[in-house]
Amino acid sequence: MADTHNRTLLHFKSPIWQIWLKVELFIQHICVLGICAVLIGAFWIQFVESEYPCPLCLLQRMAMIMTALGSIFIITHRRRIHISGFSVLGLGYGMSVLSAVLGLIISGRQVLLHIAPGDPGYGTPVMGMHLYTWAFVVFMCVLAVSGLMLIFGRDADWHGRHPLPADTEPASQEDDPTLPWYSKVTFWFFGAIIFANVLSAFAEAGFNAFLPDNPTSYLLFK
Repeated sequence: MADTHNRTLLHFKSPIWQIWLKVELFIQHICVLGICAVLIGAFWIQFVESEYPCPLCLLQRMAMIMTALGSIFIITHRRRIHISGFSVLGLGYGMSVLSAVLGLIISGRQVLLHIAPGDPGYGTPVMGMHLYTWAFVVFMCVLAVSGLMLIFGRDADWHGRHPLPADTEPASQEDDPTLPWYSKVTFWFFGAIIFANVLSAFAEAGFNAFLPDNPTSYLLFK
C-alpha cells in the first residue's frame, strides 16, 4: 500500500505532470483574456462604429463575464482540492458551463429573431456574421473547453488527500496563496473590462428600468 502511494506521489511530481499543470493554468488565463478580447471587440463596435448594444446584447456580455469567473475561481483556488466537499475544478467549470448555457439561450434567441429570409439582422456583420451569432460561437467554445478540461484536468495538489510520507515536503510549504504577477494583471484587466461594461450599460440605460429594443442614444445624457 505504501509503495503504491509513493508511486502515486512520484507520478504527480513528475516533470510531465508539472508541465501539464502549467498548461492548464495557461489555458485558464487564456479563457479569461479571450473573453476580455471579445468584449473589447464589442466596445469597438459600440464606440467606434457607433452601434448601440440592445438589451439582449448586454445580457450576452454579462453571460460572457460569468463564464470567465469560472476560470478565475479555479486560478485563485488552484492549490485546493475541495471546498466544503466540492471539487474546485467542478465548481469552476460548472460555473462556466451554466453561464455558457445561459448565454447560448440568449444569443440563440436573438439569432432566431433575425433568422427570417430578408431580415438584415441587428448591427453590422463582422466577417459575415452578426455579433450575436459570434456570441453563440463563443459560448459553444466555452462549453467545449470546459468539458475537455473537466475530462483531462487534474487538481494541482491531488496528493494532499493522503498523508505524506516523512521524506516528502509538507503540503503547507506547497500551498502558497500568493498569486503570480501575470494572474494579478489578468484579474485587474478583467476587472477593468467589467467596470467599463457597467459604466457603458448605465450610460445607455440611465435611470430607466428598461432599455428600448433598438436603442439610438445614451439615455443618461438626455
